[in-house]
Amino acid sequence: MPPRVPRSPFLPLGRTCSARHPQQQQQQHRFFTASPRVRKDDDEKSRLTHVNPSGAAHMVSISSKQPTSRTAVAACAVHFSKPTVLPLIGANSLTKGDVLSVARIAGIMAAKRTPDLIPLCHPIPISHVSVDLDLRPGEEGTEKKDRVEIRATVSCDGKTGVEMEALTAASTAALTVYDMCKAVDKGMRVEGLRVVLKEGGKSGRWEME
Repeated sequence: MPPRVPRSPFLPLGRTCSARHPQQQQQQHRFFTASPRVRKDDDEKSRLTHVNPSGAAHMVSISSKQPTSRTAVAACAVHFSKPTVLPLIGANSLTKGDVLSVARIAGIMAAKRTPDLIPLCHPIPISHVSVDLDLRPGEEGTEKKDRVEIRATVSCDGKTGVEMEALTAASTAALTVYDMCKAVDKGMRVEGLRVVLKEGGKSGRWEME
């Protein structure tokens, strides 16, 4: 009596797997393993530079780059939920003291400590940091409420850009405003953190529209 052929659990009762023609097997293999062709130039532009070919995070080497003058500007805003906060800041009447001055110094200090906070950032010899904070009253009839608009500018003569330093400065200044004002307004929102300008290096100048 011939041996029984085991039934596949994926086929209906009474049917068994049959051997495929070698050419059919090759076509099926190609169907499942074929990958889209990507131009080398497109792949270089779209890949993440902080991830190596094996998928592990690493610090990008900038040893072959030439130092150039670089600048980055980042912006964000602290929006208040109460109309009483902005006058208190303007009159320097909050319990913790001068909100704008403390936030400005905090942003400058943070820009210089960016590599300690962002793991894969290079230590950069920063040549200039400025943090500007403007009090903006809300507009009647619109959704815009009282806010402090923050703009951080960082410059250096180096081999890599200073976008992260500008973002760190702006966000830290915003968090300091929050800390200084949270006793009188717990509904504040920090919004819109972004790079608005970058210039220098291989990519040249870029500005957010």
